Amino acid sequence: MLNDKAKAAMEQFKMEAASEVGVQLNQGYNGDLTSRQAGSIGGQMVKKMIERAEQSMAQ
Repeated sequence: MLNDKAKAAMEQFKMEAASEVGVQLNQGYNGDLTSRQAGSIGGQMVKKMIERAEQSMAQ
């Protein structure tokens, strides 16, 4: 059950990051993305995770 919640949260996080960088993602298969698009989504996710960690450490 926890694993399903974690997967759903990560999927939502990925969709938000994709939206922020202007990449249209579909539910499920997204194998038609270019490497640049996939990299920009992953990069945005890492950027946001680092920001959250820095905020957490500052408190």
